[in-house]
Amino acid sequence: MRRREARLDRRVAALLAAKAFTEIRYLAGDVRRRSEDSSSDEGLDRIRFLADLCHNMPGIAQPRRWQQARRGASPTSLEQAMAKRPMSWIWNTSSHEGRAWMLAHIEQEVRTWMPPPPLPLHRKGPAPMIPRHRAGVLLGRWPVRAPAGRQPLSAAAHVLKALDTDAVCALHEEAGRLRLGLGKGGPWLRAHLDPDGVHYLVPDPADYYWPGNPDGRGGEIRWWQCTALLRMYDGEQVSSMVSVLPETFTALPSTLPRREQLRLVHLARATERDTHLWGRDHEAECDPQLCGYVAEATDNPPPAN
Repeated sequence: MRRREARLDRRVAALLAAKAFTEIRYLAGDVRRRSEDSSSDEGLDRIRFLADLCHNMPGIAQPRRWQQARRGASPTSLEQAMAKRPMSWIWNTSSHEGRAWMLAHIEQEVRTWMPPPPLPLHRKGPAPMIPRHRAGVLLGRWPVRAPAGRQPLSAAAHVLKALDTDAVCALHEEAGRLRLGLGKGGPWLRAHLDPDGVHYLVPDPADYYWPGNPDGRGGEIRWWQCTALLRMYDGEQVSSMVSVLPETFTALPSTLPRREQLRLVHLARATERDTHLWGRDHEAECDPQLCGYVAEATDNPPPAN
């Protein structure tokens, strides 16, 4: 049943992409074409609407072989939902107008198709550890693995470190000052972290951030993308990403037993809610009387991981 639904989703994506391209070609074919109730601006708005709605559909119709961004990590609930129903994201993030356009074409040619269920919520807390990960902890296998054909990180990176709030904020400030690319901190982060909390940090680069890859500025990535497990002021643990220079990470003290490090790496990787989602949910109640944070015009919650 699940495979049939996935195949239908891919068929629907191909159909909708073709319909969108046909309509866009018609709208763009003659810029001088006018009618009493339309204008070139309306035509351009319609083209933009169709392009925004359907630009990902060719990739759904003919997907490339899926690869995890981090080898050995468990797929997230969203990744699992997308594997079952490839149209899930487009359907659930489309406007009423977008859904109506899709259904108008689908009902004519793929009458057995049913819309995907709502996207899964990012669960609070980590996903349960699967048997393979439990075995890895018992056997002492470090879970962060290099992409195929790449050199692994040095032994100095195969460590998870416990940090206090001042140290976490200092790492984010360094990442921002050096423009390393990941790790927005500022007053928002400091105000919402547990001031007495213990946080955890481990080098855990995604394949596209692996050291040696182009950095987009004519050089190579020389920092480590680290996964952070942060405790917020309300006690919830959430994940975050921050760029850390190897020498900065190496200088941090290491105090945790090896097996506890392994357990916490899996915990950090399995925690789907990040600082962005936590901040979004907290925004309505954020108040200086509650969390001590005074909003500034240029300060916002960190972006999604």
